[in-house]
Amino acid sequence: QVQLVESGGGSVQAGGSLRLSCAASGHTICISTMAWYRQAPGKERELVASITSGNYTNTADSVKGRFTISRDFAKNTLYLQMNSLKPEDTAVYYCKADPSVLCPPSDYWGQGTQVTVSS
Repeated sequence: QVQLVESGGGSVQAGGSLRLSCAASGHTICISTMAWYRQAPGKERELVASITSGNYTNTADSVKGRFTISRDFAKNTLYLQMNSLKPEDTAVYYCKADPSVLCPPSDYWGQGTQVTVSS
């Protein structure tokens, strides 16, 4: 099993910055691609950014140029640096890990961290 714990959320004014962290523990050998998703009230969960085990990244158009995803393999930690935050970035942010071929085919999710951006 893999456990994911997010941290770093909070309240910030528009134009501000936050850095989210997602610490992985347990059978981390089971983790391949990791990603950040977010879900705003009344909306579906959406992909924000992802990063493969080879450090290839993919970022949603809505946050491109403002958000940066990164990964520290030694610390088993995923990050999301969020700059120039906008009120529409307000959401619960979730960390997700895809399973590697070595492990059962079940996605892993964190519990989420709230980000609130005020205008």
